[in-house]
Amino acid sequence: MTPSERPRRLNLQQRSALAGEAAAASAEVENALLTPVDPTAAAFFDVDNTVMQGASIFHLARGLHRRQFFTTREIASAAWKQAYFRIVGVEDPEHVADARNSALSFIAGHTTAELEELGEEIFDEAMAHRIWPGTRALAQLHLDEGQRVWLVTAAPIEIASIIARRLGLTGAMGTVAEHVDGVYTGQLVGDLLHGPAKAEAIKALAAREGLDLSRCSAYSDSSNDLPMLSMVGDPCAINPDARLRAHARAHGWRIHDYRTGRKAARAGLVGAAVAGAVTGAVAAGVSVRGRGRSA
Repeated sequence: MTPSERPRRLNLQQRSALAGEAAAASAEVENALLTPVDPTAAAFFDVDNTVMQGASIFHLARGLHRRQFFTTREIASAAWKQAYFRIVGVEDPEHVADARNSALSFIAGHTTAELEELGEEIFDEAMAHRIWPGTRALAQLHLDEGQRVWLVTAAPIEIASIIARRLGLTGAMGTVAEHVDGVYTGQLVGDLLHGPAKAEAIKALAAREGLDLSRCSAYSDSSNDLPMLSMVGDPCAINPDARLRAHARAHGWRIHDYRTGRKAARAGLVGAAVAGAVTGAVAAGVSVRGRGRSA
């Protein structure tokens, strides 16, 4: 193959757009038969620390590790990468690629049916009791108004769809992993559904479903989701980080905080947030190290 015949490598913006298109296409297929009462308005919810306490991918990873789905070394490595993103975001393309490759190591060579079956079990044992009742009530308000409600998350679409279905929501948009004949190839379709990619997914879904984004709502805990929040008429910060809280206040957005220790969150103690991210990540690795087989 000559250099001119090789597939052109996509940049981060192009991969984000492709990830958004893939996520929107997945959601469209899932909800083709639904007829909403209010067809032009919808609500979009981030998952981690917005709908659910903690990171859904870690709850999934721990459950998979207990079932010997992958090694302790792999989950420990992923824990440190999560700490990095919690602290500084995902603007560096090298770190984005590193996280993408790490995430793929969890599922490459496994079947979609296997992950979906285990995901159902893991939701029951590790996620159901972590759903924030306040956020669940907000989602139900939109459903009661005849609006569709989607989850929008960097977590794999398989687990995102399980969460949405268990909560009675319309559907989910998540990171789409490539698979052939039901077996994961180790490649993503585009990139992780994170930051700008979430906005691309919502934009693509809105175009396909005839949504008026000025009538839509979006909910998140993270300033990384400002692209998503800023594109709708009704943005809302849930359990926000310091930067998102400040931005929401400055722009008159709604804020809901369902956590304990709310005063500390309001104070925006960046050092505590950083320490919490690192400690949580290390704990994820250490907790499985004591139970699992060696890498």
